[in-house]
Amino acid sequence: MSKVNFREKLSKFSEQWTPKVIAEMNEYQFKLVKIEGEFVWHEHPDTDEAFIVIEGSMRIDFDDGSTVELDEGEMYVVPRGVRHRPCAESECRVMLVEPRGVVNTGEADSELTAPNDEWV
Repeated sequence: MSKVNFREKLSKFSEQWTPKVIAEMNEYQFKLVKIEGEFVWHEHPDTDEAFIVIEGSMRIDFDDGSTVELDEGEMYVVPRGVRHRPCAESECRVMLVEPRGVVNTGEADSELTAPNDEWV
């Protein structure tokens, strides 16, 4: 394994809402994703999901009406089974940390479901 440069990896793709794997540790994957607009409401019944903002800002909406706002250098862990929706007013670059095999839309059937285990 060699070092990973986030900017270099982010420059290799332009599509949004399609997480790309950049590294693995044990059974966990580190993924980079570009987001803009509103994602689909979804949940991950078997795992937590970590959002780490690298560039830009985003929010995570929750079913109960609450919202978490994240700026560059901030992170939030969505607990397993909690229904949520990531959103960004303008393009935001995010690292996700989650177990291998997690589908980006959870169990929601959506046109935004991305291919899994795609490396960059």
